[in-house]
Amino acid sequence: MPHHLDRDLLFLLADVGRLVRTHADRQAREGGMTRAQWAILARLERQDGLTQKDLAALLEVEPITVARLLDRLQARGLVERRADPADRRVWRLYLTPAASVVLRQIADYRAALHEEITAGLEPAVVEGVVEALLRMKANLLAGIRTREEAA
Repeated sequence: MPHHLDRDLLFLLADVGRLVRTHADRQAREGGMTRAQWAILARLERQDGLTQKDLAALLEVEPITVARLLDRLQARGLVERRADPADRRVWRLYLTPAASVVLRQIADYRAALHEEITAGLEPAVVEGVVEALLRMKANLLAGIRTREEAA
């Protein structure tokens, strides 16, 4: 029996990820934003007060990229930079009250996308997929740590 790429786990993971990113890009653009800007707002919602450097690491992008995105978000009145009380060279990032409107839109979009993606799947199946993905992520992270320690 030939191995079909349309049933290959690694290709499926990549395809689903790409489709979700494309869908989110389109949705963010409709609101005059980018998926990267949404990601910043979502991260700050979970952890207000991050430094630009920490945020860049979480998003796996260069600090200059985060700085440019933050400039745009700050110009829209969604994020503010505050000097770190312990180190004046460091900026801490905080959401403004105006960000709550965009965060609500993001939450609504995520809920609708989740419903679309999981249509026809039983909740137990969805939970099983989540558990499997968490295990895969943990396996990959453990492998990365092992390789870094060996280097």
